[in-house]
Amino acid sequence: MASVNLVFRDNGFGLSRDFRLLAAALRRQGCDVAITALGAEHERWRRSRRIRTYVRAQRFVHRMGLRVRPPRQFDLNVMFEHVWPDRLLHARRNVALPNPEWFDRRDLRYLPQIDSVWAKSSHALGVFEQLGCHALRLGFDSEDRFDPTVRRERSFFHLAGASRTKGTRRLIDLWSRHPEWPTLTVLQDPCEAWPAARAPNIRHRIEYLDPAQTAQFRELKRLQNQHAFHVCTSETDAWGHYLVEALGVGAVTMTVDAPPMNELVTPERGLLVPYCKTEPMALATRYFFDEAAMADTVRRAIALSDTEIATLRERARAWYDDNRRAFVRRVGAALESTLQ
Repeated sequence: MASVNLVFRDNGFGLSRDFRLLAAALRRQGCDVAITALGAEHERWRRSRRIRTYVRAQRFVHRMGLRVRPPRQFDLNVMFEHVWPDRLLHARRNVALPNPEWFDRRDLRYLPQIDSVWAKSSHALGVFEQLGCHALRLGFDSEDRFDPTVRRERSFFHLAGASRTKGTRRLIDLWSRHPEWPTLTVLQDPCEAWPAARAPNIRHRIEYLDPAQTAQFRELKRLQNQHAFHVCTSETDAWGHYLVEALGVGAVTMTVDAPPMNELVTPERGLLVPYCKTEPMALATRYFFDEAAMADTVRRAIALSDTEIATLRERARAWYDDNRRAFVRRVGAALESTLQ
C-alpha cells in the first residue's frame, strides 16, 4: 500500500475541493492518504538551512546522473497548485499538481526537485513538457451536483464565486445592454463583488453559499439545476469545476473557445464563444470573450429547440459520467508511473 501525502493550501474553495476528490480516488486505489493542510500564514518561499542544503545536494546528484533516495516518511507527496519546498524532504517522490495560471517564479525554482507533474489538462501537459518535466495528463474530477427533481427553466446562470478571471463584470455589462434577453442570475462572493447590477433582467446575488452548510448547499444545487443555460466565461482555468459541474447537471454550457476550457466543453456538448484578446498570466494565458460573438451565442441558445437542448444535456451528462469513471483509472496509472 503506497503512502501518499497531499500538500495543499486549505482555502475553502477550489483547492479544498481538489484535495477531497483526489484523496477519494487515491483511497480507491488502496493508498494510505495523509493530509498536510496549510493555512494562509504558510509562506512557501521561506526556506530553512536544511532545505537549502537538500536542494543543493539534489542539484549535484542530478548533474552527476545519480538517483539517491534516502528513506522518507511517505512514498509520495502531491503538491497542489504550487511547489512547497519545506515538504520536499518528507517523501520518496514528489509530484506537482499545478495550476499554470498561478505557478510563479518561486515554483519554477524548485521544479528540478519534482519527480513528476500531474497535469489537469492537455494544455498544462504541453506547458510542463516544454519546461523539460516528466509530465502526464491526469485530468481531474468534479462533484456531482445533478438533481433530477429540480424543474429546468430557460434561464441563464453565471457562478462567479470569488474568482477574478471569469469575465463577470464584462458579462454583466453586456447583459445590461440587452433587456430583451432572459434573466441572468449571477452568484458572486462578497469578497470580489461590486454594487449589484441594476438591469431588470439580471439577478445579482452577492453572497457565498457554503457547500459545508446543508441549507446553503441545497440552494446552490437548486440554482445549478434550475437554469438550463450556464454562462461560464472563464478567461483561464486549471480545471474548471464550475464548467464540469455545469456539464454534470446537464446544462447547456457556454464558455470561451480557448484552452483548457474548450477541452471540457466541445461543440458536441456545449456552446463555444470566440475570444478577442489575450494576456499572459504566469505560465498560462487569459482569453477574453468577444462581446459580439457572445451576443450571437446567447441568441443561438435562446433559439434552441427543446429537442436540441435535450441532446446537448444528454451528451454533457454522458461525458461527465465517463470522465468520473476514467479519473480513478488515470490516478492508478499516474501512481504506477511515478512510483516505479
